[in-house]
Amino acid sequence: MRSRFSAFALGDAPYLLRSWHPSTRPQTLELDKGLRWYRLDIERTERGGPFDRDGVVEFSAYYTGTERGVQHEASRFLREGRDWYYVDAL
Repeated sequence: MRSRFSAFALGDAPYLLRSWHPSTRPQTLELDKGLRWYRLDIERTERGGPFDRDGVVEFSAYYTGTERGVQHEASRFLREGRDWYYVDAL
């Protein structure tokens, strides 16, 4: 989750697409260049440990742009091999 937040903060759409599970990944991703992501708070996690194949991360991500805001979400992740992939929001 932290690496995906960093990718949003840096505007790294290719990384976001690579870390998105193929079953739900869009063909393209257009990031809003007017947003600046500056803070990530992890609210809770479920599973996602070294022996788990899935996990949930609930977070709040803060941004500024034309106004200040927060994206609050519980995200589902799947592990394939050693890599974790974002699937969707619950």
